[in-house]
Amino acid sequence: MVNKMFDISNKRAIVTGAAQGLAHGMAEGFLESGCKVVLMDISDKLDGVVEDFRKRGFDAYGVKGNLAKRDEINRMWDEAMKILGGIDILVPAAGIQRRHPSEDFPLEDWDLVLDINLNAVFIMDQLAAREMIKQGSGKIINIASMVSWFGGITVPAYTAAKGAVAQMTKCLANDWIAKGVNVNAIAPGYMATDMNVKLLGDETRNKEITDRIPANRWGTPDDMKGTAIFLASSASDYLSGAIIPVDGGYLVR
Repeated sequence: MVNKMFDISNKRAIVTGAAQGLAHGMAEGFLESGCKVVLMDISDKLDGVVEDFRKRGFDAYGVKGNLAKRDEINRMWDEAMKILGGIDILVPAAGIQRRHPSEDFPLEDWDLVLDINLNAVFIMDQLAAREMIKQGSGKIINIASMVSWFGGITVPAYTAAKGAVAQMTKCLANDWIAKGVNVNAIAPGYMATDMNVKLLGDETRNKEITDRIPANRWGTPDDMKGTAIFLASSASDYLSGAIIPVDGGYLVR
């Protein structure tokens, strides 16, 4: 039956950056679908988020750490594997933003954004793929962006990272689909999250952006759930290297 194609119950998932924002929404979608999920984040909010999920009867666990440090990534991965015993779904969604005029962009901010938004994504993808290849199946869902296509303004590091994530997704998809691992990406549009507080508070820019979105509203974490579940399920078994916009139509306006 078609419904079974979208069934991800009893799957094991890791979602990074899941204490808030879009990653929280996707983690919640997996939990609501019956997955066992390890939420990773550096935020002190993580313990409370996991506790709230567990009170709702979900099989949620937290692993706290700094994805900008490679030894921390390995520690976090090992902790998650002890909890899950393996992995079926990875969403390396943790991301940060830094805004400065490009001519004055601090190199320490450049390094930090690239470490979290690109380097940690590749490392996590690689660690997951090694496990998934052994079992002959797995789903990796990277998080791209509108600036995977556009240039953005005052965000050269973020744009560089998200452009690279989109291209890296295609390469990894080529390398791993024949081994049973699907690699695709979601490209969120303008989302009403903490990362966009300044834009949301700028009346002029907010109106300019909203006027371009055919759906006539900014997205929410809930808007990510359906696409994430599709990409995590067997319904997407023949989809590889896709970058799927979830943007209310912004990209095609």
